[in-house]
Amino acid sequence: MDNDAFRDTYRAVNERFCPYEKTILTGNGGCSLARKFCIAEREGVQCDSAQAQADCLALLEALRRQARFALKSTDTHSALPHNKAMRIQVGGLRGLCAVLEPDADVPSYIDDISATVAASIREFGTLDALPYSLILREIAHYQPRKRQGR
Repeated sequence: MDNDAFRDTYRAVNERFCPYEKTILTGNGGCSLARKFCIAEREGVQCDSAQAQADCLALLEALRRQARFALKSTDTHSALPHNKAMRIQVGGLRGLCAVLEPDADVPSYIDDISATVAASIREFGTLDALPYSLILREIAHYQPRKRQGR
């Protein structure tokens, strides 16, 4: 299947995409509202809740704005390279966990992404009130797996 056909089919099948699809598909987290599906030999992730998707999208946008300096990126509108997207997604979620449970170790696997995002909104009231300086430490610290040599 060529990439254009895949993207067209993906959009048609996946009406409510999961903003944390990369995190889930790389085995760095899970979500109680995520449903995996396959198109040909490729996997995708769909969200079962419009509200959870909106919250996750808003968080990712806020993290991306806040992490520009840590990622050495000034463009806020173009697509990020995979490694930078992974740093924002996984590092941001780990940072949220560190903020929500400061006495616990930062988890290497996020058990329930939607529950973590919802808990952060409950705890701080709004996404703008999150302590981004603490979250950015985890974004800067997280290093995605290096590509294996062939």
